[in-house]
Amino acid sequence: VQLQASGGGLVQAGGSLRLSCAASGGTSSSYDMAWFRRAPGKEREFVASSSWSGRSTFYTDSVKGRFTISRDNAKNTLYLQMNSLNSVDTAVYYCAASMASYKPLSTVQYDYWGQGTQVTVSS
Repeated sequence: VQLQASGGGLVQAGGSLRLSCAASGGTSSSYDMAWFRRAPGKEREFVASSSWSGRSTFYTDSVKGRFTISRDNAKNTLYLQMNSLNSVDTAVYYCAASMASYKPLSTVQYDYWGQGTQVTVSS
């Protein structure tokens, strides 16, 4: 499966953005999917994940209540709605996929990665 992330940009602190990740070469409903990010000078970190059906989601603590992961399997697309953005959210955001395993989302290892989309939050 190939993944294409989009939707990044420059936004003021407190603003919102919605990222999209289009999957091709496979059916998104066959995959657990996730968002990761890499801030300048830092390691890549997990942000949020969704089971193949979308019924289960998992978030890192720092984005709970601000970010929402969702998916539209009919469109083979994963989304990340980001609200109340602040400067610590500035990063390159990546989407990732793993064959649906029915394991707890916190344990999923991702095999497929898209290119990143830059999110910059100005204070």
